Amino acid sequence: MIAPVDSDDLEHVKAWFRRLSEHVQAVYFAGAHPLFTEDMIAFGTFENFITGREAVERAQWRNVWPVTSGFRYRMDDIRALVSPDRLFAVGMGVFDSTGYHEDGLPYERPGRTTVALSRRTC
Repeated sequence: MIAPVDSDDLEHVKAWFRRLSEHVQAVYFAGAHPLFTEDMIAFGTFENFITGREAVERAQWRNVWPVTSGFRYRMDDIRALVSPDRLFAVGMGVFDSTGYHEDGLPYERPGRTTVALSRRTC
């Protein structure tokens, strides 16, 4: 059975998703850098695995964020699993957004994010 998540820990996870959402909306790549370690690994739309924050920005963020609008996580539905020492968490979020085809026509672009988060102290 999964233990209930402390409300303060869940708020920290939600804050991470909120910050990422703000950077995607603003198409502010550099602002998102502190949210990710330099050696991050990500799934991508254009590649199965992308290793390294700079590579993720180049291959994923720069190809998706500029052609996306209305990017928002469903904040009331963010989920988290938190380690007993509260230093590690897995956060899961569902987002809604609008994407744009090459001809400029919009389409609904929902999605989901799973992220591993860590901190040095509580």
